[in-house]
Amino acid sequence: MAEPLLDRALRAGRRLRPNGEPRAHYVICGQDPLAYWVVRALRGGETQAKRLRITLIVPERRRSPGPDGRDLPGVEVIRADRLDEITFRRAGLTGAEGLALLHQDDVGNMHAALCAQEVEPRLRLVVRMFNTGLANGVRQIFPDSAVLSDTSMAAPAFVAAALGEVAPTHFRHGGRTLYVARSDDVRPNDIVCGVADTRDPQQVLVLPARDRDADVVLAEAVGRPAGAELAARRMARARRRRRPVAMVLRAIRSFASRKIGIAVILLLAVVGVLGGLYANAAHVNLADAVYLALVTTLTGQDPDTAKGAAEQIMQVVLNLAGLALIPLITAVVVDGVVNARLALHTGRILPERSGHVVVVGLGNIGTRVMAQLNDFGLEVVAIDKNRDARGAGLARRLGVPLVVGDAAQEETLRAASVATCQALVVVSTDDGANLRAALNGRAINDQLRVVLRLFDGDFAERVQRAFGIGTSRSVSYLAAPSFAAALLDRAVIATIPVGRHALLVTEVAVAAGSALDGQPLATVNKAGSVRLLAHARAGQRYDWTPERRRVIVAGDRLTVMARRAGLNALLRKAAPPEPETPPNAPEPREATE
Repeated sequence: MAEPLLDRALRAGRRLRPNGEPRAHYVICGQDPLAYWVVRALRGGETQAKRLRITLIVPERRRSPGPDGRDLPGVEVIRADRLDEITFRRAGLTGAEGLALLHQDDVGNMHAALCAQEVEPRLRLVVRMFNTGLANGVRQIFPDSAVLSDTSMAAPAFVAAALGEVAPTHFRHGGRTLYVARSDDVRPNDIVCGVADTRDPQQVLVLPARDRDADVVLAEAVGRPAGAELAARRMARARRRRRPVAMVLRAIRSFASRKIGIAVILLLAVVGVLGGLYANAAHVNLADAVYLALVTTLTGQDPDTAKGAAEQIMQVVLNLAGLALIPLITAVVVDGVVNARLALHTGRILPERSGHVVVVGLGNIGTRVMAQLNDFGLEVVAIDKNRDARGAGLARRLGVPLVVGDAAQEETLRAASVATCQALVVVSTDDGANLRAALNGRAINDQLRVVLRLFDGDFAERVQRAFGIGTSRSVSYLAAPSFAAALLDRAVIATIPVGRHALLVTEVAVAAGSALDGQPLATVNKAGSVRLLAHARAGQRYDWTPERRRVIVAGDRLTVMARRAGLNALLRKAAPPEPETPPNAPEPREATE
């Protein structure tokens, strides 16, 4: 476990801050919504915002459509396109408590970390990384560091939403393995506490006062599959067999382009009409009329002046039509061969499927979602505009079909059999394209379960209400609490996403003289905010069913599940009393930009 919060706080208090700054200073570097949500998580309520000084380093120009934190009040903003020693000194990194490097560039974050170490060697470092191999190297170079991946944190929530289940959160603490599941999927004796009441999607109630009011619970694992795994097994059993006839029909439909198909149909209609007129002029039966029309159109016929004028005119016109039909047939063949090869290469000629999951966007989050769904034994079809996307190689190794095309187009979605899939998970990096793909998917199948990624958390919530889309999530919103907790050196045991809420499971140490010292355990629980899971005396094991009247003493450890605001309030109550501010201490500075 990380260094206890109390020891960290004491060590931080002893550190000499520049200019007698009474507030703990944290520097955050980022350029996307993750930086925005981390700053908001750090600031917490009004009280905590006054206790912290936050400096945000952003590029000169905004590089993403979503918020990046530069417009938040009370935050010092430094604009710089390069993270080097000069930039860090401008940001006042000397004497700072922690630095968060949140750019989507693993190597760039590593370089910035090395530069930061030259400015402040005792720095608490939190780094965002996708490459786990590089993450291990960072931990070796910087012992007091945390390397986190926002995509790995958020992927289980997207997977669970696609399966129509709660997030498959599993963690081990105090000798128990705990997981989140539907109350109907676990035995009553295995339930540790209620997590949320999600029966009304428009008004999710987290941490209800009574466990029986919750349909999502925290339970102890006893060797039985739970939550999303059960849903995955049900979906895998419900899959239907592929239909080869449908695959042949789809291949025929993709043989020629739409324009050439229309031209062929119109020309054949003209030939049919002229053939009928020819047969009427020649006074022959239907079979002979078809024969004469085809021969005259395709090969011509020897002229015969003995024929009537009407028959001669029809023969000439049919010959002219034949001049157009023959090159058109050649164009159909050439175009069909080219289209068929392209369709096979891009995955557009795929067997009809049902009961599968379609994943749009094979970036960081899409790759992890695809891999986890595949691990559950589910059939997955991927869509991406780029055949060389980050997750394309993994898709090939896993045998996941990849449709190369724009998911916002109905044709691309139909190629992935969206009409018969179980769920559509749209996780590309373009909010507009994601929304169009989700709406087109719902138009194809109005019963489709859609899981939509949107960078702007507020926009995601509004879209979910306005369009009736089952789940809209923001990766940054889900991951930000863990990044903020790591920056404050809090030992976050697990993060549990529930709807638009993110609950943190963490351990809180009670300091001597704190507001909690001497209070009963019952004071820890706050409905809708904080729930006590376990209690442990110093040097003793965890008690998972503590007596609520037991008195809290200094050195106790409280394992709680809480919302961010509730956790911040609890940490203030568990912290040692604040030292009196020296008379000559400067007033907290306001934001400079």
